[in-house]
Amino acid sequence: MRKKYGLITAIIALVLIVAGCGNSNNNAGGSNKPAESAGASANAEGNASTAPASYDGVTVKIGVQGKGGLFGKAQEEKWFENAFEALGAKVEWVEFQSGPPMIEAMASNHLDFAGMGNMPPIAAQAAGVDFTIISQLLDGKNNVAIIVPANSDIKSIADLKGKKVAVTKGSNAYNFLYRVLDKAGLKKSDIQEIQLQPDETQPSFEGGKVDAWAVWDPYISLNTLSGKARVLADGESEGVLSPSFQLVRSEFAKKYPDLVTLYLKTFEEARKWEADNQDEAFKRYADERSIPLELVKGIQNRSTMINIPVSDETIAEQQKTADFQYELGTIRKQIKVADVFDNQYIEKALK
Repeated sequence: MRKKYGLITAIIALVLIVAGCGNSNNNAGGSNKPAESAGASANAEGNASTAPASYDGVTVKIGVQGKGGLFGKAQEEKWFENAFEALGAKVEWVEFQSGPPMIEAMASNHLDFAGMGNMPPIAAQAAGVDFTIISQLLDGKNNVAIIVPANSDIKSIADLKGKKVAVTKGSNAYNFLYRVLDKAGLKKSDIQEIQLQPDETQPSFEGGKVDAWAVWDPYISLNTLSGKARVLADGESEGVLSPSFQLVRSEFAKKYPDLVTLYLKTFEEARKWEADNQDEAFKRYADERSIPLELVKGIQNRSTMINIPVSDETIAEQQKTADFQYELGTIRKQIKVADVFDNQYIEKALK
């Protein structure tokens, strides 16, 4: 029975924060080396700053969600390793299944960088975890949705009343679900909430044991492109965004600000590589993972990656999410989300 869902496991490798693409070029011919120039530039900046010119003995712990994706490409090419080693620092990759465990690792000083959706940072800030949001990864319009079986008679959010809706508690999909229900005039008690992780929900969704599923990509693309489901609502249709962000452990940022800039600079160069080589990257990844090319493209369309300063508008939307979660009782105290945003590093990295 588990073999039936082997494709799902392979598809998860396509995504870490957002959809990416693997490649095993190993820099043949020296044509694909985005992080090399980033490292050289950051090294020059580090030598010119008041920070130490060498970071010997420092290990930078970077969190990823699953294997593959853009970070999979970066690991194969050693872009981050080469950039950080130029300053004497080493890189350690740590794999997670979702954002909340990443937050726990940051809280215990076992993780320095991570990318995740909008809900885990809110819960973390309310719990007193010391972190800083340093850039925005997704605009949040289409990467989270409520899907229903293709032949379902559910046509609107109002039709969810009394239905079994699967969702992962604490995720960005959890926030999206209840904000959308609230807009439609429904209360939490109006649905039957089924708390499941995505790998548990997939067989339940296919087997008709749940009526709807609030989830993120790649599950949206997997189910809609295969004809198993259709999108009932997403951020664009409902005006409820689910952006993703890059985080750094605050103590690390205070101690090694140049390394935070270097991380973002290296990531940006890697992102540019993917944008400039989409046909090659998408096909190679589809072939390597035995995943349909159209599925790879679908995930990319829903989760187009960015790496930009966080706007005042996005911060305001994040505050709405925090306030709503406080009213819902998901977090136990009110927070000012602007306190954890700092654009100085991404602004330096993009210069």
